[in-house]
Order: sequence, then C-alpha cells, then structure tokens
Amino acid sequence: MDMTPARWNATTEYLDEVFGRDDEAMATLMDRAIAAGIPDIAISAGVGRFLLLLARLAGARTIIEVGTLAGYSGTWLARGLTPGGRLITIEPVPLHADFAQQHFASVGLADRIDIRRSTGLEELPKLTRELGAGSVDLVFLDAIKTEYPDYLPHANKLLRPGGLLVADNALGSGDWWIDQDPALNESHAAADRFNRLVAADPDFDASCLPIREGVLVARKK
Repeated sequence: MDMTPARWNATTEYLDEVFGRDDEAMATLMDRAIAAGIPDIAISAGVGRFLLLLARLAGARTIIEVGTLAGYSGTWLARGLTPGGRLITIEPVPLHADFAQQHFASVGLADRIDIRRSTGLEELPKLTRELGAGSVDLVFLDAIKTEYPDYLPHANKLLRPGGLLVADNALGSGDWWIDQDPALNESHAAADRFNRLVAADPDFDASCLPIREGVLVARKK
C-alpha cells in the first residue's frame, strides 16, 4: 500500500494511542509549563518512552541532555538510569531551569539530576574535562538546531564505545520539514548537515526513526 497523508496521520495517531501514554506525573506537565511561559516544544510521550527504552538498553549510568526546557524529556531519561545513575541536563534559560528543577523534585528525581545552567557549546567541553573522554552512556540533543553539528565532536569524545547519541528534530520542527529546501531555513540546513555528518562518521552506526519530528539514533563503535 502507498503511504498517503491520511494514512500517515492515522499511523501517528495509532502510535500515540498505543505507545504514547503519559502517566499521572507527566500528563499535566506541559500544560503547567506553557502556563508559566515556557514554549510548547517538548517531545511527545511516545518519544519519551523511546528515550526510556534506549537508556535502559544502554544500561545508562551517565546521561547528558542538551536542552532541558520544562524537564519532560529529562524525566523519561532519568527514569531509564541504572541505580545510582545521573542525568546531567544543560539549560541556559533561567525560567526553564527553575521550572524543571521544581518538577524534578516533585516527581522524586532531584537526587539523580544535575541541571547545568549554561549553553551546550559552553558546557560540553567542560564536561569532557570533568568526566573524561569515553565516560558517558547516552547523549540526547534537543536544543538549538543550528548548533547540532558543533555538538557532534563533543558528544563523540564523551561517549563510551557502545554509547548512544540521540537527537530530536532530525526530520523537522515547527517551521520546517526535511522535504523542503534546506537553504530556506537555518535550522533545517543545520539538521540536514548534522544527519549527514553522523551517517558518514566512521565512529558511529546510525539511523533515523520517523517518529514525531524524527529521532536520530547512533551507536558509538
């Protein structure tokens, strides 16, 4: 059967219904975040559960997230940590970091999450020095799309062999999609460049899943 827009929409609705369930702690998070002035740009519950699965498959003890926002994706990642594990999440906007910190405390995750109030490009080199090369099990990118290609070498250094690099918005976002001309949108051009860099990088085995707005997953060799 051919894929049509209607069939794609129905498929997405089915996946959200079956695999995109929020629990009580998460169901109202983004509504509260939006009311507090935080943009409505978080991942979906289906992507969240996928992140949880990846973290558990990786046996993740140390995860780095670039882009905390309200703490939605961070919650799923932290739930996937092994006992004693730690999520380091990077967020430069005070409103977002404050809200996420309160949320993490309210769901009992504050003891395993370290919020770094900085930008990805500022903090990732510091984390390489702090943690050491090859010390991280999973890196999740969901921040400024134009910076994705610049995050890549830092993520490569931080990840251990067998560690996972995961990036949201590999196929699109609110104002662009991958089938359009990349020259028309800087974020689109950067995401396309990032996808191609990872796919061609001999240090990674990589693919991309067309769930929500596209999730790139790459395993460090």
